[in-house]
Amino acid sequence: MIKTTKTSPVRLHKKIFLVEDHPVFREGLVQILNSEEDLQVCGTADNANQALRRIARLKPDLVLIDIGLPDKSGLELIKELRMVDRKIKLLVVSMHDEALYADRVLRAGGDGYIMKQEDPEEIVHAIRDILGGHIYVSEEVLTETTNGAHKGSHKPKARAIDKLSDSELEVLERLGRGASSAEIAGQLGLARPAVNAHCREIIEKLKLKHQNELIRYAVCWVEAGAA
Repeated sequence: MIKTTKTSPVRLHKKIFLVEDHPVFREGLVQILNSEEDLQVCGTADNANQALRRIARLKPDLVLIDIGLPDKSGLELIKELRMVDRKIKLLVVSMHDEALYADRVLRAGGDGYIMKQEDPEEIVHAIRDILGGHIYVSEEVLTETTNGAHKGSHKPKARAIDKLSDSELEVLERLGRGASSAEIAGQLGLARPAVNAHCREIIEKLKLKHQNELIRYAVCWVEAGAA
């Protein structure tokens, strides 16, 4: 008679990939996630192009993405990832204004949005929620979205900045961080006339008077904590 021994089931870790260009926040998040029994960080990247290559090789279950990356917007990264993988889970963890960006993230193909200011436990909760097949946004954003969809009269009044396209919003952020039109063109892989065209559109949509006023607006917007 052959005796068999029962073994405890092996808990499989869900693989998490981090796309974050701030080393302190990135390393802190790695430690937090690796301390969880069911989660494990399989890799990191500090820019979008690096992330695309590593994610294709490592095949994580979920990717944490910052909006403000050096080479392209986190929104663009989400769109590119979603084009090649419909099943991968995508959660944005960012300092950007959730009221402005959460809906854009969901429309781009993301599964959720959480602010960096949230407690680490809430970030872990958001990850597990999304891995479980749910969408994660704050109660405030969820309420506004629901009201906007079902009760038009209760929809919050749109701000001028909400009229900007994803590309225009990215140009505005980089202007606020001190980049010139030529530098933005190089960073985003655009022709300089295309960046100048974006600037003209931003000026019109925000009802500004000229380029200098645009620069002042962008700097104040960034300094106010929108990015």
